[in-house]
Amino acid sequence: METVVSEPLGQLTIRTLAMPADTNAAGDIFGGWVMSQMDIAGAIAAVERVKGRVVTVAVEAMTFIAPVKVGDVLCVYTTIERIGRTSITVGLEAWVRRHELDDRKKVTEGRFVYVSLDDNGQKRVIPQG
Repeated sequence: METVVSEPLGQLTIRTLAMPADTNAAGDIFGGWVMSQMDIAGAIAAVERVKGRVVTVAVEAMTFIAPVKVGDVLCVYTTIERIGRTSITVGLEAWVRRHELDDRKKVTEGRFVYVSLDDNGQKRVIPQG
């Protein structure tokens, strides 16, 4: 039996409105736009945890579950999944609130990897704790 998750996992990190300029020919929001919002949210979570600069080095997983529509409020939730020596893995869930409905729907999930950098752009050891 499939378990239906009706609550997002993680911390709400970013909320933004899907606008007409972000649509594809079918009228849905571009997947790339959704992915970029998730990358921004993941970077915010990573920067807060490592207390410094990060860059995206990999998208380990990305699953599009449902389309995002114009007028949806896209909410991205983040969870720190793993902290390595210089890298940090962030789990992300994107949910929408439809403009006329009060309920939420999960539309995308993914796992992004960031590397901590020093002021010279070199890998930096992530402080523990």
